Amino acid sequence: MTTVAVVIPTYNRPDRVRDCLAHLALQTRRPDRIVVVDSSDQPGTCAVVEENPGVLYVRNPLGRGTTPEARAIGVSLCREDVIAFLDDDANARADWLERILSRYADPTVDGVGGCALNGIPGEREGGVGEIGLILPDGRLTGNFAADPGRDVEVDHLLGANMSFRRSAIERAGGIRGGYPGTCLREESDIALRIRRLGGRLVYAPDAIVDHLPGEYAKGRRFDRRYSYYANRNTIVLLSRVYGMSDPIVRRYLRVATREIGQELRRSARGLTRSLRTPPRQTVRQVGGGVTRAGAVLAGTVAGFPAALVQLRRDGRRPAR
Repeated sequence: MTTVAVVIPTYNRPDRVRDCLAHLALQTRRPDRIVVVDSSDQPGTCAVVEENPGVLYVRNPLGRGTTPEARAIGVSLCREDVIAFLDDDANARADWLERILSRYADPTVDGVGGCALNGIPGEREGGVGEIGLILPDGRLTGNFAADPGRDVEVDHLLGANMSFRRSAIERAGGIRGGYPGTCLREESDIALRIRRLGGRLVYAPDAIVDHLPGEYAKGRRFDRRYSYYANRNTIVLLSRVYGMSDPIVRRYLRVATREIGQELRRSARGLTRSLRTPPRQTVRQVGGGVTRAGAVLAGTVAGFPAALVQLRRDGRRPAR
């Protein structure tokens, strides 16, 4: 029988971890191992894990913003055939792991990701034709709540609900860190590298978790900080997986440039309507567009030196 471990990275969300573990205890196929990797600066999570006999608790001393490093620590403690990952704010439905493992009956499958429902009306119908893709311009599609009615081969998976054969992780060189801040794109790194080696990744729409986005360690979702790290970490991801000289990096630069232009034009429209709108609304629209454009620009620029650092750490010379 295929053995499976579940790794849960967490930071200062003990109540979320409690719920996550409670749902794992109800699985029709129980995990052979559960590892909670705690990056917290508070003791609450350790106490929660102690309430769950058999669950392994381990500290990540690197702290906040090191989700991929926490994943790597978890993997290092596992010897099972398949390693599944859950976010601490993802509650697995009772047949989740059973459905994930059923796809590994096909020996050509190296990774399986499931559906993460966010409680948004219509999310099962949206984006069914663009699930987990990397586009030619470097953008990554999500749509990991969609239900196309069948399994779909994908390029990357959602970190809240993904799994890989341990042999595929090892063949790709392991899980790599270097995606700080909001940790955006970190799960795409291992998935895209497995794909580059010819591995198959499958999205299974019936392997469901209820994703209840938890409190951010800093800032809010989709704020300026989010935009900064989305662009910074995307440049790092594309450079590490494909090389800095690959056309996909240049195409992504054009994407970022268009986004900056759109935000600045939005600010300009706010100025032209300033005589017809209250001053506070004008300031909000103009200032918002300028600061969003600045976040995209700053993140894109910061991505290149960050990519150079990570390429050297990966043991690769920057592509010319």
